[in-house]
This record gives sequence, C-alpha cells and structure tokens, in this order.
Amino acid sequence: MDVGNPPAYVQAMRLERTLDALARDVLKRALDLDHEPEALLRTADPKFGDYQINGCMALGKRLGKSPRELAGPVAEMLAREEAIAEASVAGPGFVNLRLDPAWVSAQLNETLGDPRLGIEAADAAQKIVVDFSAPNIAKQMHVGHIRSTIIGAALVKILRAVGHTVIADNHLGDWGTQYGLLIVGMRAYGDEEALAKDPIEELERIYKLASARARHHACPACGHTANLGREPKCPACGAAKPDAGWPLTDPEFAASARAELAKLQAGDPENFALWERFVAATRQSLDEIYARLGVTFDEWLGESAYHAMLPGVVQKVLDEGIAREDQGAIAIFFGEQEGEVPPRLRKQKVPFLVRKRDGAFLYATSDIATIDYRKTHFGADRAVYVVDGRQAQHFEQLFAVARLLGHTMELVHVGFGMILGDDGTPLRTRDGGVVTLKALLDEAEEKAAEKIEEGRASGRLRIADEDLEDARRIIGIGAVKYVDLMQNRTTDYRFDYEKMTSFKGNAAPYLQFQYARCRSIFDKGEVTWDGYQAPIQARTDQELALQRELARFGDVVHRAADEYEPHLICDHLYAIAQGYSRFYTECPVLDAEGEVRASRLAITRLTALQLEAGLELLGIQVLERM
Repeated sequence: MDVGNPPAYVQAMRLERTLDALARDVLKRALDLDHEPEALLRTADPKFGDYQINGCMALGKRLGKSPRELAGPVAEMLAREEAIAEASVAGPGFVNLRLDPAWVSAQLNETLGDPRLGIEAADAAQKIVVDFSAPNIAKQMHVGHIRSTIIGAALVKILRAVGHTVIADNHLGDWGTQYGLLIVGMRAYGDEEALAKDPIEELERIYKLASARARHHACPACGHTANLGREPKCPACGAAKPDAGWPLTDPEFAASARAELAKLQAGDPENFALWERFVAATRQSLDEIYARLGVTFDEWLGESAYHAMLPGVVQKVLDEGIAREDQGAIAIFFGEQEGEVPPRLRKQKVPFLVRKRDGAFLYATSDIATIDYRKTHFGADRAVYVVDGRQAQHFEQLFAVARLLGHTMELVHVGFGMILGDDGTPLRTRDGGVVTLKALLDEAEEKAAEKIEEGRASGRLRIADEDLEDARRIIGIGAVKYVDLMQNRTTDYRFDYEKMTSFKGNAAPYLQFQYARCRSIFDKGEVTWDGYQAPIQARTDQELALQRELARFGDVVHRAADEYEPHLICDHLYAIAQGYSRFYTECPVLDAEGEVRASRLAITRLTALQLEAGLELLGIQVLERM
C-alpha cells in the first residue's frame, strides 16, 4: 500500500462518513429540519444492528414530540436506501440500522481495486510538523524515549496516509547548561581511548562525575555531601538548610562550567569543536537505534539551531508588552495579560520565564523560537508535539504565549503516559537503573527468538532457518511497537515481554501470523497473489461480519489521524484478525468451488492487505511466511 501523500484526484470510500451523511440528510428531510443534526453511532452490541441513530432523542424536546414519534418516519425513509437492509425503531427513540450485505460487498470490491485501500484524502490537507523523540546529546536513549519515538513515528505515517504533508522533526536536546559541565568534565576526567571505543558510555560517565562535582553540597553540621538542591533538611543529620543555602563542595568547578558554557555560546572555537564531537558521537548511537526501529526524520533541528534567535525572542515579548523584568529575570505573568489566556493560567502565581537573572535562556525561550521558525520557514499550518503528558502545563503555557504573540498556527500537545514494570512503578533494571532503549530492544528480540523456537518445535510455525534472523528482528521490534501503540496513549501501562511476544491474543505476532496465514492459502492453492481480484459476496454470517469490519478501514485511519490515537488502528487490526480466524474456521476457502471460492480468496487477500497496510502505518513489518 502506498501511504504517501495521495494525489488530489483520489476519491476513496469511507463507510461511516457516507452513512453519517446519509443519516443526517434523512433526518433533515424526514423531520423538515433547518439545521444539520447529530446522527450516527456504531452500536456496541451487533444484535441491535450495525449502526444507530440517536438524533431523535435530542430533537424530541425541541420539536415538542416524543422521540419515538420522530424516529418512525426516519426509519421508514432510511429503509428505502440502497445501503440499508433494515431500519427499526428501538427503545425510547433510537433508530437501529443493519447494512445491506450486497452494498457492503460492493464497497469492498472497490476497495480491493484501490491501491490506498479506501483511505481517501483529507478534505483540507495541511503542512504539519511532528516533533517527536527528542533525546539529549551525550546520553543513551532510554525507556523514557520509546513512547515519544514510536507514537510520533506512527502519527507521521498516519497523517501522511490521509493526505497531509508532514515534516518529521527530531528536536534534540543539544544546547544548554549540561554542555558546560561536559566540557570541563572532558578536560578533568575524559579518556580518549574510552571515548573512541564507546563514546556514549564515556560521555555519560564524564557527565555524572562533572555534575556531581559541580552540584554537590556539603552539610555544615555533619559534612554529608550530596546534591541537596532544594532539600530543607540534611538527609543524614536532619540539620536545617542554612539561610544562605547549602554551600557547594566545589564552587570553583561549578563557576568554571558556567564560564565554559558562556564561551561555547559565544562561539569559542575550542569549546565548539568539543561540542561537535559530543553531537557526532551521539548521532552515531542514535542512528543505530533509529535504524533498528525503522524510524526516520526529515529534520534534526535541535535546540542549538535556534540559539541565535533567542535574544530576539526576549526582545519581542518585551516589545509586545507580554513580559516584564522581575528580580532581574524576564518573565511572563499570565494574570496580567489582556489577551486570551486559559483561566487556570491566570490564577498561577509562578511566571513563565524566558530569561534568567544571570542572562541565560531557557527551554521556554527556545520553544517560542521554534514556533516562529516552523511557521515562517516551513509555512506549517500545524505543529504536533509528542511529549510526555507530565509536560502538559508547559505546553499549555507555551501555546498561550504563542497566541499572545499572534500566532495562528494550530499547536497540539500529544501527551502520553508512562511505561511501568511488574510492580506498577516506572520500568527499571534489576539494580534500579534506567532501562536503556538498546537493552529493551535486545531483550525483546531474544524473547521473540524463544517464542519462534517454541513455535517451530510444536509445528505451529514454519519459519526456515535462513529467515530466523529477520523473523527475530521483525517480530521482536514489532512486538515492542505494538504493545505501546495498542494502549490509549494517555494511560500508563505495564511492560510484559511475555505477553507482547505472544502469538495469541492482541499482540503483534498474532497479527503477523494471521497475515502469513492469508498468504499461505494462496501459496497452497497455487493462486497468483499480485493483483488477484474477484467479486466479493456475503453468503454466511462469518463472511458478512468480517466484511462489515473490513469496510471500516478508511474511517478508522482518519479517526486515528484526527484524534492522534494509533490504538484505534490496533483495535481495527485485531478485530479483523479475529474475524478472519472465525471466517477461516467456518468458511472453507480452497475447498469451496466456483464463485464462492473466488469470493473467499478475495476476502482473504483484502484482509491480508489491510493487516499489512495497518501494521505499516504503525511502523511494523510483516513476514510472508510463518
């Protein structure tokens, strides 16, 4: 399936959009309305029908009639439509609809011949920047980066599939205070041999040492040293924080780090050369992880790309009267703004800082510059930030500032929950350390290899020896992606290697297996796969149930794009995989004859194409033989 930007002439069918338009039109004509009413809902229980219209419930009071009285002529008129096999009034005034099997089959016949499988172009295509992943330089990617990376990459594919022009941007954390520490740390603790052997591990070691030396405080009462920061009491002896604050153990080292950062930001050649080494070493490590995940970016515009713009940002918010000086810092107080600001922001007493009292800029300053750049340079209509849900307040503040500055570009924060371990706390290694993304992917591939061997031993899987390496990678990486994307993204979830690599239940290996099963039917029957098409018919309940689900694909992809919810595609893929399993059990394919055999082969191929296309939108590969 081609999931790139579609040409303007593409006019593919969206089942639920078509039915909703039909239901609205019938409601309007049957009840002589002068407005567009709310209409269509999908029924939760198939025994009541395929879809339901609840518009009469809301219209009853307005029109002075009982909802059931209104529902009667609506059902009567809908029953005459080609797409509707049955329309009946139920309960206090619902209209239940059953689709006409021949009409559904006709829609699927068109879909099977459509290279885009029924995903029509968006009514108003936009240019969209999707900001995701965004790891920090000189650090390994860890489990905290996986959700942004996987969700962001899927949204890029989904938004492109519905016709938007999408720019995938990796907004690296490659500028700021930590680089002063790295520079002085490199000179104090750096090992060139270790840096050449494993640059990221060495840079992390250097940073930890430098950070501890620059940020550790000493308790005057007992001499305990630690990064006490804002601690009100010493954790060792309980002594209260001195009036002057906890004294640094090495204030000269801390001052040196600040001085070297200032030199870097001023363009000092030696410091800039060191910074470039840090960036290059990190990029090599990041590229390896992204290659394993199959994730690519159009831009790598980190914080450093906007550094030259930051003084202008501060001056702009001052000139516009949005910010003012407060205790030497430049801050925005939302309660003082005359423009549109969310009420809860107006109540906040803590300001939105854009420059510290020492003249240093902040992430907020860089984020404002980024919005300016994306609008002026890319001409973006929308910017989507795929960032941890705990940053919701920052983005609410940032977007409010953008509106105060007159930005009309649509700004969206796509937040997500945390990955938890078996104990319900954030996922950690056995010794309490942060799980690196590399270690997580390694473990997933190893677990996939175990499952493959179990399947081969039982005869369930028929993966050849020469395909084992690819199968381990495709199944393992696919399992990690799917278990993340199948969740409602705003919720936390427990990470379980065993469940996510299972060939049963709602997991990627199960969907990959169902795809391979469909392909194997064609191989066994010696039927040509490419281009196969035959009239699809619905003769049994299992056939009709599967066809109704297949007909929803275009709507599901559009909903996932509109709501930034990849799990809707996961739900659909699992539903058609289950539907096909029931169909496969009850409806012989190769043993059938004539038109029935041809139709069932066509249903099999369409199921496989949707599984393949849907998994591709999630960034997951398939295997033709399993």
